Amino acid sequence: MAPRDSSDLDPAVATRLKRDAAGLVAAVVQQYDSGEVLMVGWMDDEALHRTLTTGRATYWSRSRREYWVKGATSGHAQFVKSVALDCDGDALLVKVDQVGAACHTGDRTCFDADELNVVTA
Repeated sequence: MAPRDSSDLDPAVATRLKRDAAGLVAAVVQQYDSGEVLMVGWMDDEALHRTLTTGRATYWSRSRREYWVKGATSGHAQFVKSVALDCDGDALLVKVDQVGAACHTGDRTCFDADELNVVTA
C-alpha cells in the first residue's frame, strides 16, 4: 500500500503542502501545554485530513506502509489541540495532549534516550 493519491483534505491546505518524493510531510509532535517535543511522524494528505477531522493524530507508517492512529493499539493516544503549517509548507507542528508514552520504546518522548554532545557558544 502507498499513501493515497487523493484525499478530502481542504484544497486550500493541500496546495500549500510541499511533500517529499513519497508524498509525505514531516509532523513534529509537541505536548500542547508544556511544549515538550514528543516525536516526529509522517503525514500525507489523507493522514492530515483524518487528523484535522477526527481530533486524533493519524500518521502514515513508512515501515508498515499503512495509516495508524496513535494509541489505537497501545492506548497511548494523542488528542489533537492544534495543527500549524510552517512557512515553507514542508513541516507540520501538531500540538497534542499525549496520554502515556509517545515513543514506541515506551518512553514519554522519542528525544530523551540519546542526547548528543555539543560545544555551546
